Amino acid sequence: MTSGKIDWKFSEGLTDYEDALLLMEKRVADIRAGTADQLVWFVEHPPLYTAGTSSKDTDLLEPKRFPVHNVGRGGQYTYHGPGQRVVYVMLDLNRYGKDVRKFVANLERWVIDTLAEFNIKGETRSGRVGVWVTREGGQEDKIAALGVRIRKWVTFHGICINVEPDLGHYSGIVPCGISGHGVTSLVDLGLPVNMDDLDAALQRTWGNTFENED
Repeated sequence: MTSGKIDWKFSEGLTDYEDALLLMEKRVADIRAGTADQLVWFVEHPPLYTAGTSSKDTDLLEPKRFPVHNVGRGGQYTYHGPGQRVVYVMLDLNRYGKDVRKFVANLERWVIDTLAEFNIKGETRSGRVGVWVTREGGQEDKIAALGVRIRKWVTFHGICINVEPDLGHYSGIVPCGISGHGVTSLVDLGLPVNMDDLDAALQRTWGNTFENED
């Protein structure tokens, strides 16, 4: 088993998506082999769509708008792009109770606790993946998405939180297969928050939910 140490990695600029996949694959293999520590990796990507294992072709509305990447994570179509914080979480679940549902719930709680740092009430909804906020008038908009993959109890992929992306880029897909609801961001909600602010909050709230249980 790998050590309980967790590395925190912050990549500047835009990270190529295929390069990110390769790094995750290698790191997961190394964690499994006990030759690398666990990793929480913060990136931004150029504009692209990703298709999870449950994606439906009809949910890709504009297939030529941005590159489309078919990936092995759970979930459906999502968007990544500048102004969105993507966090790839590579943990050894042998140290966290080997409980996949609890791991996903902990990711959701991590996002909700982080949003609370900015006085935003994030919520989950039955049948709707991700974290949601209720706007004035009752409109529910998605502010964060989750998609994970687990290989022999090591996790990868993770979460993304909208800081200030171009929300119009979501119009090329049905985000996570859910129609009838909007997408928002921290800045769209009127908060003068930047990526460094969010990163600091994510680090502060990590220990609320992710503590080694071995």
